[in-house]
Amino acid sequence: MRIDGRKNDALRNIEIITDFTETGGGSVLINWGKTRVLCTALLEEGTMPFLTGTGKGWLTAEYAMLPSSTTVRKKRETSKPDGRSTEIKRIIGRSLRDAVDYDKLGEKTIWIDCDVLQADGGTRTASVTGAYVALVLGVRKWLKAGLISENPLVHQIAAVSAGIVNEEVMLDLCYQEDSSAQVDINIVADETGSFIEVQGTGEGRSFTPEELKKLITLAQKGIKQIMLIQNQALKKAAAE
Repeated sequence: MRIDGRKNDALRNIEIITDFTETGGGSVLINWGKTRVLCTALLEEGTMPFLTGTGKGWLTAEYAMLPSSTTVRKKRETSKPDGRSTEIKRIIGRSLRDAVDYDKLGEKTIWIDCDVLQADGGTRTASVTGAYVALVLGVRKWLKAGLISENPLVHQIAAVSAGIVNEEVMLDLCYQEDSSAQVDINIVADETGSFIEVQGTGEGRSFTPEELKKLITLAQKGIKQIMLIQNQALKKAAAE
């Protein structure tokens, strides 16, 4: 039995609250277990300098943890983000860029912002998953307002963690499990099952190809379930 009573192949409870803030783009609060992340998507005129004149847009991401998001106050990143935040914002950006056709976007930039209100493991996977929903909500608004002429979204994106804890293969690690994991992986994939990001680390020991296969298979199962939750949240938002 796991710390929170789940089976090894079970996700934590995931709730996606759409339009959490009033904004010109999309916003969601994603509650994933005890992790809480505010994800927003905003649109700006103009693209990156290296794309100016090409007719193509871009998507970029920012990530931060609020000082009270952990049990011990985290120093606010006012000038220079720490290495972990930089790594995670790049993961979010790479993941969500796979969802967009930049020729359809035109010379505009989509800004994804993920701010962790409370952390209990899996903040990067919650950020990617919530940011995709915020992006879809933003696109709906921008199309309606005539800010973009066609839907640039080409893929659905979601992410989840898996790991080996006390020799047990587990899905969706909470903080206590993650901090004691022998092996830890994070998977980002699209709706076809194709991978965008696969991060795997032997924290306490090395792992075999067979163990990696089990972890990936478990993560793929979790991502399918997460995508259903994303789609339910988006369907509900469209009906409101």
